[in-house]
Amino acid sequence: MECAAPKEVPGVVGMVSKNQSNGYEAKFNEKIVGVLKSKLTSEKSGLGPNIIPDYLCCPLSLKLMSDPVVVSTGQTYERSCIEKWLEAGHETCPKTQQALTSTALTPNYLLRSLIAQWCEANGVESPKRESSRPNGTSSAFSSAEPTKIETLLHKLTSGNHEDQHYAAGEIRLLTKHNADIRVAIAKAGAIPLLVHLLSTPDSRTQEHAVTALLNLSICEGNKGSIVTSGAVPRIVQVLEKGSIEARENAAATLFSLSVVNENKVTIGGFGAIPPLVTLLSEGTQRGKKDAATALFNLCIYQGNKGKAVRAGVVPTLMRLLTEPQGGMVDEALAILARLSGHPDGKTAIGAAEAVPVLVEVIGSGSPRNKENAAAVMVHLCSEDQKYIVEAQELGVMGLLVDLAQNGTDRGKRKAVELLERMNRFAEQ
Repeated sequence: MECAAPKEVPGVVGMVSKNQSNGYEAKFNEKIVGVLKSKLTSEKSGLGPNIIPDYLCCPLSLKLMSDPVVVSTGQTYERSCIEKWLEAGHETCPKTQQALTSTALTPNYLLRSLIAQWCEANGVESPKRESSRPNGTSSAFSSAEPTKIETLLHKLTSGNHEDQHYAAGEIRLLTKHNADIRVAIAKAGAIPLLVHLLSTPDSRTQEHAVTALLNLSICEGNKGSIVTSGAVPRIVQVLEKGSIEARENAAATLFSLSVVNENKVTIGGFGAIPPLVTLLSEGTQRGKKDAATALFNLCIYQGNKGKAVRAGVVPTLMRLLTEPQGGMVDEALAILARLSGHPDGKTAIGAAEAVPVLVEVIGSGSPRNKENAAAVMVHLCSEDQKYIVEAQELGVMGLLVDLAQNGTDRGKRKAVELLERMNRFAEQ
């Protein structure tokens, strides 16, 4: 399956101009909405049921991504594709042609979660991630590996702080790339020992322990063992009181564990959401992204949405939306869209005076951000008609028509839904 290019709705712009010139700026002709709905329906029937949104596809392979990673320019690619690009000697970003300031690849956890949700909603099997190993690293163990693992586990239990620090650091390194070692170390009994070290007063050892657990959690079979070992409340403690690196990796670990649906309830129940909101507000750029991806995934569970709102996430998200550097706009809008369907979320977003910001995004944001802003507006306008009036006064009508023509499939649907709602309001 490949990504579908957006199509235009012919004749609509002219109809809008004509209506506006006759002074009906606040009222949308029902015929226009009908044209948009008809065109949207015909496009969907012509494209088939499982057209992949373009932002879920790798720009290099044009296929649904299984392991999306971000390069230094901010663009996202399938890991295996961009690794081949770099191995071929290229030093630029394939999409922007900008020089890469670093060859580091950062996992795009938020997009990975969106891909999983899209696959589930459309009955498509999630793509399998390939094992990522540095050049020259074999998937097979050397004959010395079992002995080394046994030695490291012995050091973890020794009671000697230096031995524990060394062993946790070595396990952190061993589990960073090699999937087979993640399985072997977990089977050898490392998980309970690492969980115990989360409570150590030594900040360096604590960082190693939580990061090793993060690496181990990448293996699906290890997630349950980590949770049943009592890791979640201790990870939350690290998130609250650890060093900044430990807090960031604790947030990433909670995201990884929350991929399992029942863990979303457990993690929320142990009080993870308030410290995640704090990290989202006060953390480094990396820490904010780790917190955002964890919150986004945890708020799939309805019971966690109210907890996030009560923890003050909405004002924090609105601040991130208006930051001059704009590095968290994608994540902030995705979380707002998720919360806007909850009664408390809807009220908090309205109280945060979000409409002007949302209208601006609908006009000038990326395709995905436009659709999320429109989704939030749909929920706001169903709550109180004053938001319809405010949005109309800010010129949202023409922006919605453009979104209904050129947006993503979801963006088009939300735009038409808003236009219909505004048309009904104008007829009252």
